[in-house]
Amino acid sequence: MKTTTHTTDLGIKLQQGFSKKSRDEKIRSLSKELEIPHLEDVLKNFHHPDISVQRLIEEFSENTLSNYYFPFSIAPNFLINNKLYHIPMTIEESSVVAAASKSAKFWASRGGFHADVISTTKIGQVHFIWKGDVDRLKHHFDELKENLLTGTEHITANMVKRGGGIKDISLIDLRHEMPDYFQLKAEFETVDSMGANFINSCLEEFSIILKSWLNNSGHFHGTEKEADVIMSILSNYTPDCLVETSVSAPLQSFAQVDNDLTASQFVTKFARAVEVARIDPHRATTHNKGIFNGIDAVVLATGNDFRAVEAGGHTYAARSGKYSSLTSVEIENDIFTYKLKVPMSLGTVGGLTRLHPMARLSLEILHNPNAEELMRIASAAGLANNFAAIKSLVTKGIQLGHMKMHLLNILNSFNACSEEKELALQHFEKEKVSHTAVRNFIETLREQKYGN
Repeated sequence: MKTTTHTTDLGIKLQQGFSKKSRDEKIRSLSKELEIPHLEDVLKNFHHPDISVQRLIEEFSENTLSNYYFPFSIAPNFLINNKLYHIPMTIEESSVVAAASKSAKFWASRGGFHADVISTTKIGQVHFIWKGDVDRLKHHFDELKENLLTGTEHITANMVKRGGGIKDISLIDLRHEMPDYFQLKAEFETVDSMGANFINSCLEEFSIILKSWLNNSGHFHGTEKEADVIMSILSNYTPDCLVETSVSAPLQSFAQVDNDLTASQFVTKFARAVEVARIDPHRATTHNKGIFNGIDAVVLATGNDFRAVEAGGHTYAARSGKYSSLTSVEIENDIFTYKLKVPMSLGTVGGLTRLHPMARLSLEILHNPNAEELMRIASAAGLANNFAAIKSLVTKGIQLGHMKMHLLNILNSFNACSEEKELALQHFEKEKVSHTAVRNFIETLREQKYGN
C-alpha cells in the first residue's frame, strides 16, 4: 500500500491510513520514516512461531506490530483459606515474585491467608443535564425505573440466568456540583464476568429509554421533555466490590524474624511503619504500590484489567478525603493481625481470560477459580508482597534484598558472560549490591583477564 501523508499547519507530516496497512507495511513504513534499520528484525524476533497464535494476539489490539514479552513466574505455596495455590505472576520487577514467595512460605506455617469477598457489586452511571421539576421527576422515578429494567431485559436475560443482572437503579441529584446535573446510578452483578461490555450496553440503552420516557410519559412539559445525556459509562471505582484478606499469628511467631530485634520490637516497628503509611500520603503511595506489585502481577497473568483495579484501589485509598494505606495492623491479646481491604473487579470468563493462551493456562494453574476466588487469590498476593516489603524496611532495609534480585539485570547491562555472572553472584553473596559496585567488579575481572 502506498504511504500517504498529511501536513499540519506547523509543517509536520502525519501518516494517513496507517491502520489500513498490513503489519509488514506498517513496519517498513516506520523503519523508513524513523531511520531505524534494525526495527524490522527486532520486531520479527518477537513474533510467535505459531502463525495462528500470532494472528490471535494481533487481533487483541490495533496496529499490532509484534509481541512485548514479560516474565511469567510462579509464586508457590500460598495457603489461602486452607487451600494451596501456586500463583502465576506476570511482572518485570525483579524482587516481586521472590518477596511474594517468601511471604507465602512464612505464613503457610502460621495458618496462611484468610480472605473474604464482602461484595461484588459494580457501578455504572448515565450522566445527564435536565431542566425541570425535580420533585415531579422523583415522584415518578419508580415508573422510570421499571421502564429501564424492562427495556433492557433483552440485554440482561443471559446474565440473569447466571445469577447476575441489574441490582438497583437510583436518581442522583448533583445540581449543587454543576447546574442541572443528574445521574442514573445503577448497581450490577456480573458473576464471573468482568462485565464491562454488559454494563455499558445496559447504560447506553438507559440513556435512550430516559429520553423517550421524558418525552412520552405525559408527566412533563416543554423543555422538561428533553434531557442532554453527557455520557453513559461504567465506573472503575467499585467500593462495594470488596475483598478483605488477613494474616494472623501469636507475637512469639516473630521471634526469629531478625537477629537484632525481639518479637515485640519487630511487631512494634512493623505497626509503626503501617501507621506512617496511614498518616503520610507520600509514604502511603509507595506502601500501596507494593500491594499492587502483587495484585497487578496476578491480574495481568489472568488476562484481567490491572489498570481498572489500580484506579479503583487508589480511589478507595483516598475515600476519607486523604490518600492513605490500604492495610491495617491489629495487636490484641498478643496476637498480631495484618489486614488488607481493597476493591477489585475481576472476571474468569469473557475478555482475554479464556482467549489468551497464557491467561487460560494461569486460570488452570489456579484450579479454574470463579471470580470471587480469583479476587481472594490476587488480594493475598498483594498482602504477601506488602508484608515482605515492610518486613525488609524495618529490619535490614529494602535495598539489600532488592538489589541482590536486581543483580542479574545489572550484569546483563554490562553484557556479562556466563563466567562473569557466576563469579559476580558468588562475590555479592556477602557484599552490598549497587550499580557502581557491580561495574567496578566486572571491570576488575576483565582487567585481570585481558590486561587492559
